[in-house]
Amino acid sequence: MTNRLAEAKSLYLRKHAENPIDWWSWCDEALATARAQNKPIFLSIGYSSCHWCTVMEGEAFSDIAIADYMNANYLPIKVDREERPDLDSIYMQALQMMSGQGGWPLNVFLSPEDLVPFYAGTYFPVDPRYGRPGFLQVLQALRRYYDTEKAELQQRKALIIESLLTSAVLQDGTTDELEDHELLRQGWETSTGIITPSQSGNSFPMIPYAELALGGTRFNFESRYDGKQVCTQRGLDLALGGIYDHVGGGFHRYTVDATWTVPHFEKMLYDNGQIVEYIASLWSAGVQEAAFERAVAGTVQWLKREMTAPEGYFYAAQDADSFIEPTAVEPEEGAFYVWSYSELQELLTPEELRELEQFTVTPNGNFEGRNVLQRRYSGQLSATLETSLSKLFTARYGVSSESLETFPPARNNQEAKSTNWPGRIPSVTDTKMIVAWNSLMISGLAKAAGVFQEPLYLELAARAANFILENQFVDGRFHRLNYQGEPTVLAQSEDYAFFIKALLDLQASNPEHKQWLEKAIAIQDEFNEFLWSVELGGYYNTSSGSSQDLIVRERSYVDNATPSANGIAIANLVRLALLTDNLDYLDLAELGLKAFRSVMHRAPQACPSLFTALDWYRNSTLIRSTTEQINSLIPKFLPTAVFAITSDLPEGSVGLVCQGLKCLAPAENVEHLLQQVQKSQVRA
Repeated sequence: MTNRLAEAKSLYLRKHAENPIDWWSWCDEALATARAQNKPIFLSIGYSSCHWCTVMEGEAFSDIAIADYMNANYLPIKVDREERPDLDSIYMQALQMMSGQGGWPLNVFLSPEDLVPFYAGTYFPVDPRYGRPGFLQVLQALRRYYDTEKAELQQRKALIIESLLTSAVLQDGTTDELEDHELLRQGWETSTGIITPSQSGNSFPMIPYAELALGGTRFNFESRYDGKQVCTQRGLDLALGGIYDHVGGGFHRYTVDATWTVPHFEKMLYDNGQIVEYIASLWSAGVQEAAFERAVAGTVQWLKREMTAPEGYFYAAQDADSFIEPTAVEPEEGAFYVWSYSELQELLTPEELRELEQFTVTPNGNFEGRNVLQRRYSGQLSATLETSLSKLFTARYGVSSESLETFPPARNNQEAKSTNWPGRIPSVTDTKMIVAWNSLMISGLAKAAGVFQEPLYLELAARAANFILENQFVDGRFHRLNYQGEPTVLAQSEDYAFFIKALLDLQASNPEHKQWLEKAIAIQDEFNEFLWSVELGGYYNTSSGSSQDLIVRERSYVDNATPSANGIAIANLVRLALLTDNLDYLDLAELGLKAFRSVMHRAPQACPSLFTALDWYRNSTLIRSTTEQINSLIPKFLPTAVFAITSDLPEGSVGLVCQGLKCLAPAENVEHLLQQVQKSQVRA
C-alpha cells in the first residue's frame, strides 16, 4: 500500500511512498486541508542522499503506532529541499533560532493558519536514545501544547516570525574606499581562520571560504595566518584525504573527523564542482602539486562515467549507503567504497599491498574494521600504486577503468538490488538535473579546462550548459529542475546566479565564443526583472509570483555548502559591466553591496562570497588583447580579471588594461602587460 508520494518525481519523496504515514507534498490542497481540519502541520524536509533522512524513513516513519498518531493528529508534509531550497532556508533558520544548530532531516511543526513554526528538530529516534526523546512522545507532547497553551504558542510564534523578518531586512551600510579595504581584510582574515586546520570536529570543504582566502593572498595582508600555506593545506587535505575517492574519483560530502580520514560517503555534484574550481585556482596560483592534477582528472572521469546523462547534463548526487548483497534488507554506509584487509590481500600481490600502505591501510582498518583510503604523502604516485588502485577499481566495478566508458546509475534501491552488476552493488544515484548544481560543475570544468589546457573538460561543460539553454525555459521563464526531460519548478536566485557565472566562466575559458556572454546577458535581464529587490537591493530567493506560500521573502546572503546567491550575483554584475560597458550593471552591484554591508561588518564569518564580490567591485580588471595573448593569460591566477579579444590595439602595443572606468597606457610588451595586470588586481 503506497501513499500520495508514489507518483512524485522526486527520488527523495518516492523513498517515503511506502510509509504508513499519510504524506502530502507541499501544495495548496495540503495547506487548505490542514486549516480546514485545524491540524498542526508536521513538515519534514530532507534529500535523497542524506544518511540520517534514510535512517528516519526506515525507523520512525515506518512505525505503525507513530503513523497512526501522526495521521490522526497532524497534517504530514514531505519536502525535497533540492526542489524547494526557499522553504528549506526559512525553516532551517527557524530551527537554528530555536536550537542553535541545524541539519537534516529537518522536522518542523507549523500552525496551519499562518505556517509559522512553533517547534523544530532534526533526527528523532523511535525510542528515547542518544539523549533524544522518542518520536511518539514528541508528537504527543506537541499536540497537547498546540491544543492547550494557545497564549504561549502565539507568543512563541511572534518571537520567531519577528526574528525571521529582522534577518530578512538588513540595515543599509555606507560606502568608503578606505573602509572597503579594511572590510575586505577583515573578511579575508576571518575566512582564512575558518579554513585553518582544526584539531577536532568534522571536516567540510568550505570552498567559498577557501576561494576568498586564496584570492586575498595577493594583497599580502598583515595577519597571524600564512594565507598561501593555509590555502595549500586545504587543497592537500582534499586531494590526499579520505574525502577523495582515490579509486573511482570524485569527492565525498565531508569527513567525520578532523584528520580528513573517514568521509560521510555521499557524493554531491555541488561539492565536486566547487572543489574542482578551487584546486584549479590553486594550481594557477603556482601550487602545482601532482596530487591536485590527479584528483581533478579522476573527478572528471567519475563525472563522465557515472554522473553525466546521455543528454549531457549532470546528475545530482550519489547516496552514502549501498547494499552488500541483493538479499540485504538495508544498505550499509560506505559499503561501495571501503576495503577489508583480507580483500586487499586477496586482490593485490604482497609487493602491491606493501606499496598501498602509503595509504592509511592496516589490518584493523580505520572505519568499522575496514579501510578508507587516505594518502599519507603528496607527490606523484608510483606505477605500482597506480596498478594497485586499478585492480581495486576493477574489483569494485567489475570492469577495468580503461574499458569502462559509462557506468549506468542505479535509480532506486530496487534497481540497485535487482540489476546484475559485474562488481559491487553501487549506491543509488539521484538522476534529477538541478540548474544551480550543474552550474557549479560547469564553472569548475571551465576553470580546470583553462588551467590544465584539457579540451575534454570544456566539452563536458559546454554540453551541460547547452542542455540547460535548450531545455530549461518554459513560456519564456527559466526553470530549476529537469526530471527525465521534463523541466519543472521556476528557477530560484541560486539557479540564475550560478548559471550566469557558469556562462561567464565558459566565456573566460574560450573568449572567442561570444554566444556564452550573449546568453548570460539575456538571463541576467530575466533575473533582474523577477527577483531584484527595488526597495532593499539584492536578489530575492524567489520571484513574487512563486512565493505566496512563504512566511518571509528572503534574500540569500549566507554561504553554506554552496555559495550565497547574492554573493555570486553581485560579482557577476561587475563582470558583465566590464564585458559590455553597461554601467547599469555596476550600479546594481553597488546597490547590492550596500544592501548587505551591515551583515559583512557584523558577521563576516557568514558571507565570504559577498567579500569576494567586494573584491571584484574594488579590483575588477578588463584585459583587451589578441587571441594568442589572451590564451597565454587564461591559465594564470587573475581572480578579478576578464578578457576581451580584439585586434584593434594602438600601434606598437600588445594589450590594454582597464580598471573600472579608466584604461591604463597601452602595454608595449608582454612583461609590461603582466605588470599592469598584477598591479590592477590589488589597486584598491
